Amino acid sequence: MLLQPVLIGHLISTVAAGEPITRPITYIVLLFAADALLAATHLYLIGVAGENIVLDLRTTVTGRLLHAALPAFHRLEHGDVFNRTLADTSLARMALTSSVAQMITAGFSMIGCIAVMAWLDWRLLLAALGCLGGASAIALLLAKAVRAAATQNREDTSAYGSGLLRVLGAATTVKASRAEQREAEHLAGLAGAARRSGIRVTRLSALFLPAINVGTQVSLAVVIAWGVARTTTGSLTAADLTAFIMYLFYLVSPLVLFFLGLGEFQQGRAAIDRVKELAGIEQEPTGGAAATPAVTGAPAVVFTGVSYRYPEAGRPAVDDVSFALPPTGVTAVVGPSGAGKTTLFQLIERFRTPDTGVVQVSGDDGAGLPLTELRGRIGLVEQDAPLMRGTVRENLTYAHPAATGDEIAAALRDAHLTEVVDALPNGLDTELGEGGIGLSGGQKQRLAIARALIGRPRLLLLDEATSNLDSDSEQALRDAVATIGRRCHVLTIAHRMSTAMGADEIIVMEDGRVRARGTHAELMATDEVYGRLAGRQLTPAGAAAP
Repeated sequence: MLLQPVLIGHLISTVAAGEPITRPITYIVLLFAADALLAATHLYLIGVAGENIVLDLRTTVTGRLLHAALPAFHRLEHGDVFNRTLADTSLARMALTSSVAQMITAGFSMIGCIAVMAWLDWRLLLAALGCLGGASAIALLLAKAVRAAATQNREDTSAYGSGLLRVLGAATTVKASRAEQREAEHLAGLAGAARRSGIRVTRLSALFLPAINVGTQVSLAVVIAWGVARTTTGSLTAADLTAFIMYLFYLVSPLVLFFLGLGEFQQGRAAIDRVKELAGIEQEPTGGAAATPAVTGAPAVVFTGVSYRYPEAGRPAVDDVSFALPPTGVTAVVGPSGAGKTTLFQLIERFRTPDTGVVQVSGDDGAGLPLTELRGRIGLVEQDAPLMRGTVRENLTYAHPAATGDEIAAALRDAHLTEVVDALPNGLDTELGEGGIGLSGGQKQRLAIARALIGRPRLLLLDEATSNLDSDSEQALRDAVATIGRRCHVLTIAHRMSTAMGADEIIVMEDGRVRARGTHAELMATDEVYGRLAGRQLTPAGAAAP
């Protein structure tokens, strides 16, 4: 760009001298062609770099999220996570590529212009920079304000996304509660907050160009007035003044681009900060000793003096719990709400780490095993049996994609699901909707059990697996559990006494402690809490409890 005035001046001189203009025209054409080629290459490389940055950010963040400690992950809002990993990474690309490249390119152009202007007349340069410096200081203050406003806008946008996901995830409840209008007004308020903060960002960004223009106009007026006065005294030639003014105009364009890029960069920095904050989520400890085969015949799980207190909780959720379960069989855990039943499962899976005590799985301290080895010994079936969109086969082999046909058939047989799958339109290749739509509640639970059995676990955890099932589905699931209990241990949280009664042993918990163990008959005769829980469910309506 800085060579263009020189070449055009040379062309004018050649025409005035009556010489051939082929050579200067050729130089100008080659210069413009080179400029166009470099500009296209520049834009292409910037685009590729931007996509690479977005890829790195997204893969890093998603990897960190998937390996995050569950307590930290559960504190996140899903809408905010989605917005940070999708929208904020795109804004980060703008900040780290196009705006930075624009600032660097403009910076080099500004340095070149300033160098030539200093060579022409350093006094005029100081006067011009003094005026432009004031405008630049204002622009820097605006840039700081833009970053703060952009951060607020990203937070407001995330709040709207979280609110929208919350409502869409409970659409049936919203309609049944006649809350459509109320939720629509709430979402409109969140969207309005995002709009207001977005307008603030736009307003502050829009002030960049006027601030620079004011500085430019004042600088031009000072240069012309002082320059003309000096030409009359002979201390500055008219040619140098004309060239200086031309380069001043050349300086304005990159200066404007620099501060516009700075404004975009500040918006992008707000997004980068949010992405970095998300990437800093606490991770699960994955270390441990080298994987060793599970000890044959070892107890399925052993708790020894285990205690755990949730942050800011008044009392331990699990308090000095000790028990051992044999390699096979079925054990039910019962107790009032808040007794610590689910916390036991989380401690076994190492979703949470005991404050004191040791949890052993198949003869090894769970804290000393690599997570992949520990969780490979355990099968977990959650209460709502989460299934994913895809085929039955994809859901069944989710934890073990390389499972053989014989392994799949065995898992279906153990879960009493063979006839159900055979009756589906396309068998294992039948497509399921979100959450396993296409199967009944009991079939979903048994498919989740079959999925857990593919890996041949030493311990199967069932978290209230029968709480939402009808009597026929519950009976089918109990039959499956009894079959599975002959080759591994099944530990189930039971809210239904009909499920607990079928277990080989029952553990009664209260206030985080194990208060009693035994069969249904033994506990009915000896434990008050169990008797009360069982009596409420087993006593016919209208009859007096024993």
